[in-house]
Amino acid sequence: MKTLARKARAVRALAPGDLSAVVAIDAGLGGRARRAYFERRLQAAQRFPEQHLQLAVEEDGSLAGFMLGRALEGEFGRSEPALRLEALGVKAAAQGRGLGAGLSEAFEAAARRRGLPEIRTAAAWREHELLRFLDRAGYGLAPVHVMDRRVEPGYEPQARDELEVRVFSEKDLDGAARVDRRLTGRDRRGYLCRSFAEALADSALRVSLAACVDGAVAGFLMARLDYGDFGRVEPVAVIDTVGVDPLRARQGIGRGLLSQLFVNLDALGVERVETVVAAGSLDLMGFFCRAGFRPSERLSFLKRLS
Repeated sequence: MKTLARKARAVRALAPGDLSAVVAIDAGLGGRARRAYFERRLQAAQRFPEQHLQLAVEEDGSLAGFMLGRALEGEFGRSEPALRLEALGVKAAAQGRGLGAGLSEAFEAAARRRGLPEIRTAAAWREHELLRFLDRAGYGLAPVHVMDRRVEPGYEPQARDELEVRVFSEKDLDGAARVDRRLTGRDRRGYLCRSFAEALADSALRVSLAACVDGAVAGFLMARLDYGDFGRVEPVAVIDTVGVDPLRARQGIGRGLLSQLFVNLDALGVERVETVVAAGSLDLMGFFCRAGFRPSERLSFLKRLS
């Protein structure tokens, strides 16, 4: 009986020189090349290495798979850090040999070393192969609701002459941190500063707004433009942070922020906007429902690391 030689494999950090191989693997799986998306993710990891985890698996010296993740800090109102699994793929000819499982194990080990206690990701309910992979890897449904809606610039709040909605700038950080403390009871200025720094580094990836009344920040919204996470082929905006000063609740500030966001997204050619709401956050869920958001076809998954 002929014995097949075991192929040599190794997991390592993804490098800029891997871009073409990653794009080819992804295109072979999804049927569409997404070079611009992966180029952005690799560049972001070079600028902010502490916020990204990107791994590759080689088989006989050739790139056979990849896994991309980004650290979460205060997104979606969270107080605990996590790692967000954004994209993964193993070339079709190399599947069924445990490469995906090996990548996943290395990804989890790296997350533990960074002190990240859990990994979060998302998938559409029709992506059966990906769902089976997540199931085998030990992921379960996360206790959150994914909501989305089409971008419609005609969505308008009630007119408020004294409300000014503008692009978030450095001078708005103190006011946003004050509003956030009133809402969460925590000081998350560090997270807000890092989000603002990301927006400055690549304005094409971030849309951040501040709402001001009488010159003071009364609310803010931060959204990230998703050009391909989780295999998506169309751009989507993800609202990951929103806050309205509780002292100015029910004054149309949140609606004003959404209205301006839709105008900006429409100009960028983004047709859908998405967010994640924790189970039990009924006020926030009600706000998004009144703004036309509905349950998404995407499900959120979670794996806690022991």
